[in-house]
Amino acid sequence: MEDAKIIELYWKRDEQAIAESEKKYGAYCRSVAHNILSDAEDEEECVNDTWLRAWNAIPPERPRMFSVFLGKITRNLAIDLYRKKHREKRGAGETALVLDELSECVSGKDDPVDKVMEQDLRDQINGYLRALPDEKRSIFVLRYWYAESVSGIAKRFGMTTTNVSVILSRLRAGLRTHLTERGWNL
Repeated sequence: MEDAKIIELYWKRDEQAIAESEKKYGAYCRSVAHNILSDAEDEEECVNDTWLRAWNAIPPERPRMFSVFLGKITRNLAIDLYRKKHREKRGAGETALVLDELSECVSGKDDPVDKVMEQDLRDQINGYLRALPDEKRSIFVLRYWYAESVSGIAKRFGMTTTNVSVILSRLRAGLRTHLTERGWNL
């Protein structure tokens, strides 16, 4: 079923919307949750919560890119669940590693002081990513949005893990420089 029709089912409050979302995007959402949580029960909980969040958000929201909308919900839920389960012992698993790597160039404040500053930071990061060659942008996004392992990225691009690690290190350094040059005190 086309995304527009699924969204229309949500607008009509037809429960078939959830079944169609599961059919079309269930595997994708499980993959997003898996990369962060690595636990089948938690992944399933997260995906089920995704359908509930989508149900509660549509209406009034009408997502332009439904897959991105669902992926973002799943990712945020998975990160929240991960943090909840690992409050006292950070450092285990891929998600903690990803968050630690990114902390080099972006502070991880949970409570943004100002929405304008948050939007500017988002715009600056997006500008940096748009300027990257497709392969490097994909590597960055796979690692820091989807929390894919370095070995998984290496396999996907036919590279060594060392090569991917070096690319990621340079991309983080480039992002840090990009943000510093634009007035961000990191």
